[in-house]
Amino acid sequence: MSRLPPVRRVVTGHDEQGRAIIVSDGDARDVPIAAVPGTVFHEIWSTEGSRTLADGPDPALGPFALEPPSGGSRVRVVDIPPDTVQTALSPDEAAAAFAEVGAAHAGGAAADAPHPLMHRTQTVDYGIVLEGEVWLVVDDGEVRLGPGDVVVQRGTNHAWSNRTSAVARMAFVLLDAR
Repeated sequence: MSRLPPVRRVVTGHDEQGRAIIVSDGDARDVPIAAVPGTVFHEIWSTEGSRTLADGPDPALGPFALEPPSGGSRVRVVDIPPDTVQTALSPDEAAAAFAEVGAAHAGGAAADAPHPLMHRTQTVDYGIVLEGEVWLVVDDGEVRLGPGDVVVQRGTNHAWSNRTSAVARMAFVLLDAR
């Protein structure tokens, strides 16, 4: 299974005179998920409830969490390994994967679930396929997605299934919701 190239992240800000500047330009922080080999979260940015424009510490370097902060947002790129890795997971291994990303409450696929990594979060997610092929799997249906396709995922139970032999890549914007 080949690894995709690094994700470049450019962040703007302001200097002491209020002029726009490039604050950082480099690779995003990579968070490999040990419980699902080949899965890598590339952390881009996160906001808390107020979504401030003020300069401050880089929120992508803080503690890792699957979901955005309360009232906030999270942007990331995710490398999704082939199902040969994902569907081989036992229920305990799938639960460990969600615990590893701070979302033990989100997982818990039933024994007859269509995919072992079915999960649900209290978020509205915009998912954009950047590279490869992915199937969006829900409780009662599925759809094939390719580069440029966009999913609006509204707090439903779902999984991302990669039925090819290559790693797929998706960009996600997650917004806290109720």
